[in-house]
Amino acid sequence: MKIIIVCYPTFGGSGILATELGHKLSKNGHVVHFIAYEKPVRLEVNDENIFFHKVNVPFYPLFNFQPYELALSTKIVDVSTKNQIDLVHVHYAIPHAYAAYMAQKMLKTQKINLPIVTTLHGTDITLVGKHPFYKKAVKFSIDKSNIVTSVSKSLKNDTHDFFETNKKIKVIPNFVDLEKFNNQLKLCNKVSQYKTITHVSNFRPAKNIRTLIKVFNLISKKHKCIFNLIGEGPELDIAKEMTKELKIPNVYFLGNTNEVEKELCHSDIFILPSKVESFGLAALEAMASKNAIVSSNRGGLPELNLNNKTGFTCDYNDIDSYVDALDKLISNEKLLEKFKENSYNRAKKFNINDIVPMYEYEYMKLVK
Repeated sequence: MKIIIVCYPTFGGSGILATELGHKLSKNGHVVHFIAYEKPVRLEVNDENIFFHKVNVPFYPLFNFQPYELALSTKIVDVSTKNQIDLVHVHYAIPHAYAAYMAQKMLKTQKINLPIVTTLHGTDITLVGKHPFYKKAVKFSIDKSNIVTSVSKSLKNDTHDFFETNKKIKVIPNFVDLEKFNNQLKLCNKVSQYKTITHVSNFRPAKNIRTLIKVFNLISKKHKCIFNLIGEGPELDIAKEMTKELKIPNVYFLGNTNEVEKELCHSDIFILPSKVESFGLAALEAMASKNAIVSSNRGGLPELNLNNKTGFTCDYNDIDSYVDALDKLISNEKLLEKFKENSYNRAKKFNINDIVPMYEYEYMKLVK
C-alpha cells in the first residue's frame, strides 16, 4: 500500500507513535509519505520506502494566523495525486482529520478516492476538543473519517460520551519496538548505588510537574536517589526553579532525546503523575526498560500500569500517596525487582510486531 501519515513532528506521544508506525509499515513493504510542518523528530528518511513532505505556509499580512489547515489539505491532495496514494492516516483529530476531509472532497472532483483513518491520541479529545470553539469541528472530523481508532478504552469512552458520536471506534493501543529496548538493556551497565527515578514528558500543565517536584522533594528526605527528568516544554523552567528553591539534590534535567531507551535502561522507577493521560507512551517505554511504574490513575494509565503488579496508581494530586508508593519500592528490593519484571512482561503485550498488524488490518478494509 501507499500511505500518507499526517502527524505533529514534536516529541509528544502522537508524533512518536506515528513515526514508529511509519517505520514499521515501511519494513513491512508499504510506501509511507509523511506530511508535517517539520520533519518528525524520530523520522529517518534513509529508507527507500519513506518520504517526507513539508507543509509550507506562505506568510500573508492579511492573516493574523496563517491558514495551516488550507496548506495541509493542499499538500495532501498534491502528494495523493502524484503518488497514487491508497489512504491517509491522520494522528490527532484537529486540524489533521479536518484537513484530510477537505482533501478527500477536493480529490473526489478528480474521481480519486482517498479513505481517511483517524487515530485519537488524547488531548485532541480531552482538552482541545472540548473547547466550545472546536467541539463541533472535532465531532464532524470524527464522523466523516472512514475508520477511527483510539489508543485506549478510556479515550474511546470519553469520545463517545462527550461528542455524542455513534461512530465506531476501534481501540488499538500504543506500542514499543521491544527489540530496540532489549538491545539497549543488554548494553546497559547500571553502576549507581542509588535508585534512579525518572520522568519523561513534554512538561505541559497536564503532566502535573509541580506535584512531581514536590514528590521528589519529600522522597529525597527519606532516601538518597537520582532524579532524572527528560523532555522540554512550557513548565520546564518552573521545574528547575522549584528544584533550586527546595534544594533537592541529584536532580538532572536531560532535555529531549531521540534515544530515550539509553536513559531509561539506567532507571529503576518511572513516575508519571498526569492530570490527563490517554495512554502513557512514556510509561510503556519505561516498562520496556524494566522500570517499576508509579503513575496517576487518570485516563488510560490504569489500563497500562496495573496497580500493585507493575507499580502503583495514585490520585493525581495525592502527593503523600506518590511518596508512599516510591518509599515502598525503594525500601523493598524484592518488591521492586518483582514489579520491574512484571512491567517488562506487561510491555511484551504492546510489542510493535503485534500491534502494527492491527492497523494494517484496518487499512485493508479500505483498499479492497
